[in-house]
Amino acid sequence: MSEVKSPKVFISYSWSGIDHQEFVKECAERLVSDGIEVVLDIFDLREGDDKYAFMESMVTDDTVTHVLIMSDKAYAEKADARKAGVGTESQIISKHVYEKVAQSKFIPIICERDSEGRAITPTFLQSRISIDFSSPEKVNENWERLVRLLFGRPEHTKPQLGKPPAYITGEAPVSAAAISAKFNTLKQAILQEKKRISHYRRDLIDECVKHADKFRIREQKQITGEMVLGDLRALKPVRDYLLEWVLLESDYDASNEFNEALTSTLEKLLELKSRPEEITQWNDNMLEAQRVFVYETFLYIVAALIKTKSFESLHEVFFTSYLLPDTEGYGENRFDDFTRFYGYSETLQILAEPGRKLSSPAAAYIKQSADRESISFRSIMEAETLILMIAFMKQIRWFPQTLYYAGYHGKFELFNRAQFKKHYKNIATITGYEDPRALELEVRLGHDQARPNNWNNFYMINFLELMNIQELGKY
Repeated sequence: MSEVKSPKVFISYSWSGIDHQEFVKECAERLVSDGIEVVLDIFDLREGDDKYAFMESMVTDDTVTHVLIMSDKAYAEKADARKAGVGTESQIISKHVYEKVAQSKFIPIICERDSEGRAITPTFLQSRISIDFSSPEKVNENWERLVRLLFGRPEHTKPQLGKPPAYITGEAPVSAAAISAKFNTLKQAILQEKKRISHYRRDLIDECVKHADKFRIREQKQITGEMVLGDLRALKPVRDYLLEWVLLESDYDASNEFNEALTSTLEKLLELKSRPEEITQWNDNMLEAQRVFVYETFLYIVAALIKTKSFESLHEVFFTSYLLPDTEGYGENRFDDFTRFYGYSETLQILAEPGRKLSSPAAAYIKQSADRESISFRSIMEAETLILMIAFMKQIRWFPQTLYYAGYHGKFELFNRAQFKKHYKNIATITGYEDPRALELEVRLGHDQARPNNWNNFYMINFLELMNIQELGKY
């Protein structure tokens, strides 16, 4: 550890009264006990000394690292009036303050506040950052801050300048202002029950797709975690506005028209994670950001539909056959189920703490970026639990990455409430199974076939218990 050099301070104050003089003396003694050399008139000024020469020498002395200005009402009045010793002293100090504005040598210490709680300081110090000693509690609260400041060892230090992130050194960021404008227009149209809502909705979706398409990589390059993270942050506004649209319109009127628009939008998301037609040389990592973005957005959409109790829309989402992009659908395989929205990442291991490896880098990112008040990360996990239930029921593969974080959250509301028959009707609408025991049988069959106990690091989570499968519709 490097040697710590002791600072030297001069204390400027007014003889306002015995109590204030004793307070200044106590502060000086406490500073000395903390290894700080203190120059104070009652310690260092002797009979016959020129007090004005002493003041000026202390203010201008290069060995004095700081001047503490103990400001109370008397000090401020004398300084502003240029009266008595404080007036002379403040003239010397203010001259140096004004000549060297950036200098941190002069530290105002607030010893008194007015009736409205404002700090009392001389005019020439009112713009400078001060330390509050206006009460015994404030002295204790701010003492360490003062000592650290005098030693040049502040509690909070500016970190070393790093390298600009990839999303800064690359192309200029793309504004999402156009998406915001389209969403606000659609929102007003829905709330005011205007005609041609479909027109405003289409404008919003097209603008979202247009914005997201700008981040599809169209040339062969090495993909890094920083690049993926930068693209995901740039795509986040699309996720957010699609979420707000689904929340708004499904809560207002989840009609067949809305369901068709939702299906069409989900198919457009599949296009965003597919190979652009003009690209011939290709590897899967080139659209890793889009894979995670589509996976995350799908989870948010399912969570939004659960929140607005749009259970018929959820049925459509899970039982629709989605038209695949031209570069992915071949021959008779032009359609697929909702598992196409799944995505993963390897490069986002950069999010892991040093020396550790993430079970799911994609889930770690989704958790980190779950900052919407309308949909929490717990809601995202609830949505993925529902997706997994449907996957078990249909005996198709879905690896529930966000559920790595579900171990301490207990059962989710949708499944917990469904133990009562009146709430099981919601699950029945989503799954198409009116009989809860028939649903339980299908889910257990799919569960056993998937063998989730063998899945990486999922041995601590009982998915069937998370779904409350045994209790559904019992009461």
